[in-house]
Amino acid sequence: MNLNLMKRIVYITVGLLLASVLLSLTSCFGPKLKDADEAYDRGEYFDAATIYRKLYNRYNRKEDAWLRGELAFQLGMCHLKLNQGNRATAAFQNAIRYEYENPKLMLLLAQSQQRDGLYAAAINSYNSYLETDPDSWEAKAGIRGCELAPQWKEEGSRYIVKQAKMFNSRRSDYCPMYLDKNLEYIYFTSTRENATGELRSEITGTKKGDIFFFKRDEKGNLTRPELVEGGLNTEHDEGAPAFSPDGSTMYLARAVRQDWPTAVEIYTSTRSEAKWNAPQKFEITADTLSNYSDPFVSPDGQWLFFVSDMPGGQGGTDIWRINLKDKHGTLENLGPQINTKGNERFPNVRTDSLLYFASDGHPGMGGLDLFVATLQPRDENDRTAMDSWVIENMGVPMNSSADDFGITFGKGESGFFSSNRGDARGYDHVFSFIKPDLQIWISGYVVDKDDEPVPNATIRIVGDDGSNQKTAAKPDGSFRFDLQRGVKYAMMASADGYLNSRQEFESDAAEEDAEYNVDFILAAMFKAQIIENIFYDFDKAVLRDESKLALDSMVMLLKDHPNIVIEMASHTDRIGSEKYNQGLSQRRAQSVVDYLIANGIPRERLKPAGYGESRPKTVTKRIHSQYPQFEEGTTLTEEFIKTLSKEDQEAADQINRRTEFTVLDTEFQY
Repeated sequence: MNLNLMKRIVYITVGLLLASVLLSLTSCFGPKLKDADEAYDRGEYFDAATIYRKLYNRYNRKEDAWLRGELAFQLGMCHLKLNQGNRATAAFQNAIRYEYENPKLMLLLAQSQQRDGLYAAAINSYNSYLETDPDSWEAKAGIRGCELAPQWKEEGSRYIVKQAKMFNSRRSDYCPMYLDKNLEYIYFTSTRENATGELRSEITGTKKGDIFFFKRDEKGNLTRPELVEGGLNTEHDEGAPAFSPDGSTMYLARAVRQDWPTAVEIYTSTRSEAKWNAPQKFEITADTLSNYSDPFVSPDGQWLFFVSDMPGGQGGTDIWRINLKDKHGTLENLGPQINTKGNERFPNVRTDSLLYFASDGHPGMGGLDLFVATLQPRDENDRTAMDSWVIENMGVPMNSSADDFGITFGKGESGFFSSNRGDARGYDHVFSFIKPDLQIWISGYVVDKDDEPVPNATIRIVGDDGSNQKTAAKPDGSFRFDLQRGVKYAMMASADGYLNSRQEFESDAAEEDAEYNVDFILAAMFKAQIIENIFYDFDKAVLRDESKLALDSMVMLLKDHPNIVIEMASHTDRIGSEKYNQGLSQRRAQSVVDYLIANGIPRERLKPAGYGESRPKTVTKRIHSQYPQFEEGTTLTEEFIKTLSKEDQEAADQINRRTEFTVLDTEFQY
């Protein structure tokens, strides 16, 4: 054999042996699937994802297709846990491409698509999953959320949301909470670089969370965030602080290692001057296997609300409460209306009947959504009646396809909440929100019957919510009030020398700005006032039905002014004899008086008078606006009317045919 050929064979053989050794060493010391699975089981999703990704890239697409499918699936699970919806979607689609078989794969793809805001695609994936599991509550709730999300986007809301830059770092910042009602201090959790612990979180890959705080300076501005001093922050994850009403006790969650897996417990810390003491574990139950987190103290300091996966819940994590003044036997689950088979978290109790929380079990836009639950009053006649909650999704922009949670309130409808929207890494950030007060007004004018502003008019408005306002009209008769939505109001306008006028209305309950217009027309005392829309058949004194609405208003006016006596006068046009017209007008005036008497007005307060054609009308500003062909101040006498065209003669005759009242006395006594 050729010597050179023999050398080449030896070199090739040695090379193959070395490659085999290297592959063996890589298998022994490189990343292993077992390591990744164990990290995932411990909840260390960042570390698990790192190993799964390395293994995925190592294996051949054709020869190891099934294994790549499994790794893609597990990688998708990690991304889903890390709130990385777009990465999870891509990973699950790879698992499907490699024909990986898992009964939940299509459901998980749908959930990741929903988190990524791909609602149409998510609905298709949810429906595909329902073909294999028709009773899946997760798929049904997911479809409902995907159907509602575009509607919520289109409708929007009055909330204004902005990223609160003073909170946010390059890492996660979340769960803001005011110390007390003074709103001078606000605490939050952060994994920023100046957090105390040196250890990296195996869950997120960032530093473990510490509690920081802001305080307001003399001008009310928030200062730079500071790390809480004392023994509060440790090498463990601390976060989600809550406080007793007086701000003296902090409740916080702490993630600690108890063999497997990582567990979360609630601790308390008390404040000594400006520092917080080392936290002590708050014992809720003797159960050491369950997690306890997301504490919140009720405004009256009686209840600690918290979240747990302990047995006895509805599924996932539930919101519970325990009586801080008497812990024995007072542990309560908030029940199936609030809690679902999914996860309810981060409760915030504003009043006894108003609860805010986050959930991925109620239909939402994706991940955790913010909800508000309003407790309805029980039926006092039904002793078996249970608490009933009305639960509403807070809509856009408070919610997004990402996780939205951890809400806290400052003044009125303003405050902060947490969200990982817009961050591909899944990091949480703090956002501010404000819901501006509704701008609801009522405005109008106070004028007399001739459309002239009433001088020195006063307007009063009383609401069934207990509000009571009073204002004076401007010189031009205009006025304006601020109102509240969904309130019934009674209004009255008055002025010296005029009869009062009142109106009632109810403001719209819609969540939108609105302005209502109400004009008051006051009748001057001791001056003839026309009653509009009084009708008779030709040459008759019988009132037509369409006259009764105007006369009912007259009844109301007389009942509102029980001490006045009026003359009820009727006038005719020039057609017919003077004697006949006088008699016809007297009968017509009597018809009006009879109607008023039949509706409860004493006869002694009513004086019927028929004037026939003897008192032609003088054109007022109001009449001129209706009939501009007649100059203001013109008296419509028979001689004047005869000079007009036939059409204008008919208009003038119509003006002269009228019913009027004049106040004769204001001191009537029964």
